[in-house]
Amino acid sequence: MKIDKMTPGSLYIVSAPSGAGKTSLVKALLERADGIKVSISHTTRQPRPGERDGVDYHFIDKSEFERRVQAGQFLEYAQVFDNYYGTSRAGVFEQLESGCDVILEIDWQGARQVRESVPDSIKVFILPPDQQALRERLTGRGQDSEAVIERRMRDALSEMSHFDEYDYLVFNDEFERAVRELGALFIAQRLRRAPQQQRHADELRDLLEPRD
Repeated sequence: MKIDKMTPGSLYIVSAPSGAGKTSLVKALLERADGIKVSISHTTRQPRPGERDGVDYHFIDKSEFERRVQAGQFLEYAQVFDNYYGTSRAGVFEQLESGCDVILEIDWQGARQVRESVPDSIKVFILPPDQQALRERLTGRGQDSEAVIERRMRDALSEMSHFDEYDYLVFNDEFERAVRELGALFIAQRLRRAPQQQRHADELRDLLEPRD
């Protein structure tokens, strides 16, 4: 189902290969900007130590997830190994209606699903400066074997090949600059005529009202 209704907030899809620094960039943006929220996904996997329902994820069982899929309640969903992950349609649009900009941190496959329902979503792809930097970041975690790192590199190259499906590219070479560039996209979008006209309807009416 396509959503044509304009909302006060804008929907952003932010994707990146593992190791590009997407999570850190989004976290830094949230600390510096008002009116931006990250959508909390639903999942069928069990909570990990320290995770909280409604904060890290909305944890539901498989039968409930499948019921919501059949009811069309997800903007996008995917099965990862034995677990499902999905983005609530109602949850996202409730936040957009309240005037918040909403970020979906999803991969290119999820982005394709969302674009079918929200064609005017803003799509941003985060990239590392080069393959060597990406490998160093993956290796620097110190948690994975060489075989796992090689698999992650292959997955990253596959993910990055879809960069041309996005509206904006942010290269995360120098972190502070990348945060500023990401933030600039939100500012520019908020200053577009349509959202400004909706947000400042009273002010525009007053400015254009004939005076004696």
